[in-house]
Amino acid sequence: MTELITPAAVRRRSLPSAPFLVAARGGVPERVPVWFMRQAGRSLPEYRALRAGTAMLAACFDPAMVTEVTLQPVRRHGVDAAILFSDIVVPLVAAGVDLDIVAGTGPVVAAPVRDAAAVRALPGLHQDQVEPVAEAVRLLTRELGDTPLIGFAGAPFTLASYLVEGGPSRNHERTKALMHGEPDTWHALLDHLADTALTFLRAQIDAGVDAVQLFDSWAGALSLRDYREFVLPHSRKVLSGLADAGLPRIHFGVGTAHLLGAMREAGADVVGVDWRTPLDVAARAVPGAAVQGNLDPAVLFAGDEVVRAEVSRIVAEGRAAAGHVFNLGHGVLPQTDPDVITRTVAYAHSLPTGR
Repeated sequence: MTELITPAAVRRRSLPSAPFLVAARGGVPERVPVWFMRQAGRSLPEYRALRAGTAMLAACFDPAMVTEVTLQPVRRHGVDAAILFSDIVVPLVAAGVDLDIVAGTGPVVAAPVRDAAAVRALPGLHQDQVEPVAEAVRLLTRELGDTPLIGFAGAPFTLASYLVEGGPSRNHERTKALMHGEPDTWHALLDHLADTALTFLRAQIDAGVDAVQLFDSWAGALSLRDYREFVLPHSRKVLSGLADAGLPRIHFGVGTAHLLGAMREAGADVVGVDWRTPLDVAARAVPGAAVQGNLDPAVLFAGDEVVRAEVSRIVAEGRAAAGHVFNLGHGVLPQTDPDVITRTVAYAHSLPTGR
């Protein structure tokens, strides 16, 4: 039986030499720090064996399973940070929104939110509703030793897109229609979702995570003008609302080359960069911030020689930034050979870190 760790028993760890935290704070670590988005699960056979017969959302609310899945890539790959196994819709489900994660589709919302009345009817989130997640964090910080743990949440725009569209969308047409056609309703929705993300991240911070990442997966679908008017104030509410915690705050989106400066303005200490933008170019867009990224996940299928060349290039480009955390430019693809990931980590660790 898993020992219950009470919130009163939590003591924040001090990890001053952890390479990931040193780089995230703009320092020069002892080695190039590496972790991968979606490293916890998907590509690992041990994950698939553990998850067999358990729905995704059920797994996310099972502290023992969350703990084991989060630990698996740390054991196997030797990465420099663990990312909490969860999903961006977990706080919505915990609050009482009727949605499910459908295999092959993604999050599907039973009653999409498309008018002011629906926004007013959305339930708020309280920390006790995500206690299973907090308990997993407490278990993990006890097990991880000197490996930092990253908590995360979905950003208000990306959560809004799922709620308004009713599920994943290629063009976000209903989302953009609400944003432009009913701006007051839109801002009320994003303000509500900013509160939800803040509460979810606060629960993780109070339980002991060492850094947080705000995923704005679909923000790249917006123009810079629209991002600044309709999204930036709400992402800033989340990230600035965590400033007093003193933890590194990472902000990541896909296809966001034109938004990197604005994402930095939202309060990010580390800006995640997808594979489309060289890190030295990104560094000029986010002066003073560390960068994270940005190997194309598909390159992991191209053979070790290609992978090593790309890793060397990315690490060299990353030296232009205040700090660099090596990662993919998006998540690990399910068919990726785990041994390739392990070798990639080892090779990145072998490279010099000096600027």
